[in-house]
Amino acid sequence: MKLLNEYEYKIPKIWFYEIKGVQDVVTVEEIKTAEKLSDLRSKVFLETRGYLRQSLSTLFDLDPLEIPISANPGEPPRLPPNMGNISLSHCKDALTIVWHESKIGIDIERTDRDFNYIKFAKKYFFRTNKSTHNNKLTKNTILNQWCAVEAAIKWDHGKLSKDINHWQYFEKPKELIHAKKNLHLNYSQINFHNWTIALAYEEKTSINPEIICYSKNF
Repeated sequence: MKLLNEYEYKIPKIWFYEIKGVQDVVTVEEIKTAEKLSDLRSKVFLETRGYLRQSLSTLFDLDPLEIPISANPGEPPRLPPNMGNISLSHCKDALTIVWHESKIGIDIERTDRDFNYIKFAKKYFFRTNKSTHNNKLTKNTILNQWCAVEAAIKWDHGKLSKDINHWQYFEKPKELIHAKKNLHLNYSQINFHNWTIALAYEEKTSINPEIICYSKNF
């Protein structure tokens, strides 16, 4: 296995892939697991796990099938303690994976996502975030908030249904606070072509990740 130098280990790595609905770099155990899922969940499960293996194989110089990853359906993917931390997110047409030495969460959303952002904000964000009231309410504002909060939930390995109402989002400074769990995170947001990507982490300084792979032609 390739050993990362100190500089490589400090910088988060992000992979971006266009979802194609097929993937064959998976283990026999993952195929057996997928067979127990619905058709849609099976395809998503195999494709995300395949890209996880493919991505990490380039980082650690290992065969994709030898990556010691634990990634059961509905659970956050995990690596052994000495191999860092990973998080993944997908929307209808794209998948992002992030690797970092420290705990990290990621979320991706399409910037043209069509949803009732005013109703959404009233339901989930107005009760916990006064800044949402004070800022000009736009779809972009709510989408960025949603993306950052989802990244924080993934950092915490929490549940969207249980935690979304408890996270507070602050645009300046870029902070995310879960008062009930006494969690204080920072976040970064990346505009990447037709998507917005958010990272949540504990580091006090802003993280500028390195996008090292993408499979879509722009």
